[in-house]
Amino acid sequence: MLNYLIILVAIITGAVLLYPKVAKALLWRAAITPLASIIGSGFLVLGPILVSSFGQYAPLVMAALCIFAYLFGAAIRFNITRHASLSGKRSITEEKLEILSSWALAFAYIISVAYYLNLLGSFAVSATPINDAFHAQLVTSAVFVLVLIVGWTKGFQALERMEQITVGLKLSIIAGLLFALGWFFIDKLAARELVSGSATVSGWQAIALVAGLLVTVQGFETSRYLGDEYPPRTRIRSMQLAQWVSSAIYMIYIAFLSYLFIPNNLELSETAIIDLMAVVAPILPLLLIIAAISAQFSAAVADTGGSGGLIAELTKGKISPRAGYGVLVGIGLLLTWAMSVFEIISYASRAFAFYYALQAFIAAKGCWSENGWSFKGIGFAALGILGLAIVAFGTSVE
Repeated sequence: MLNYLIILVAIITGAVLLYPKVAKALLWRAAITPLASIIGSGFLVLGPILVSSFGQYAPLVMAALCIFAYLFGAAIRFNITRHASLSGKRSITEEKLEILSSWALAFAYIISVAYYLNLLGSFAVSATPINDAFHAQLVTSAVFVLVLIVGWTKGFQALERMEQITVGLKLSIIAGLLFALGWFFIDKLAARELVSGSATVSGWQAIALVAGLLVTVQGFETSRYLGDEYPPRTRIRSMQLAQWVSSAIYMIYIAFLSYLFIPNNLELSETAIIDLMAVVAPILPLLLIIAAISAQFSAAVADTGGSGGLIAELTKGKISPRAGYGVLVGIGLLLTWAMSVFEIISYASRAFAFYYALQAFIAAKGCWSENGWSFKGIGFAALGILGLAIVAFGTSVE
């Protein structure tokens, strides 16, 4: 019965997302890209990591991650407004910081593609007899080669059309997952079988772990780069909407998991969510695998294209997008065979934290240029320092 209801909820959600008035709404179309990025890969790995590490306190940690992300988003939103008001004319310092932050973002994209495709490989073999790290790495390597071939033969435009389909599919499956967790939660509540596990990490180890998970709520910055399609106000509102919706989804998701599973009973892996959801409903593992493979591939294609384009723009064409794709795939293969998925997550978090820190410093400099040092400017500067601290101290869950 529950399996059928999950599918029904997923179908209804998909139908709503495809309804013309929704699909064609300007704000929703602008919000889809950042929303898909925020609740993409992070949704698959974050739940088991937080529950196994923080137990009943996982919702508080999730709230902290969402708040930090929203504050970094505020700095980027300030920069969008300021850039538009000055018609792109800013101080030399701001321009230099902007160029450096673009390089940081291009590098962060390179690591994030490795993160996406390593998750794809893990989920692709998770339900097969060859479910081990070696075969997952082989799948990841094969997909990297496929991405490179597609990029070199100018096939990204065709693949990018998958984005709207995969976003709708992913959000529909997440809706079904939340429904199933809610159903399971109510059953356990009625039977007085909810749990409240203790945290397994504390102190500095806990802080460093949270810092290493920033990438799981990353993605809101994509609104910054939709200038060719949407006006500044729409991009700002789209980022806020994406962060509000994703925060609500994450908080509900983590709250359910935190009181359904005991940390000490969890075997932590990149595909741990599959084993957890098999307990809730038999249909969920299959749905999660489908969502993971499709979403990770489309996200990897988008970030590969973004990284190659950024590198070409920053080098004024001296390094072509095709050469950029080659660099990305080479680094991605190195990361795949040298590190675990959790280590890649940590490095990706630190790369994005560096980008966010630079954006926060740009916002602080903008505040100072307009009104001298103000409370807002000091806040942005503090955010920049926080971002650098994450770069220095963020660690892997392993």
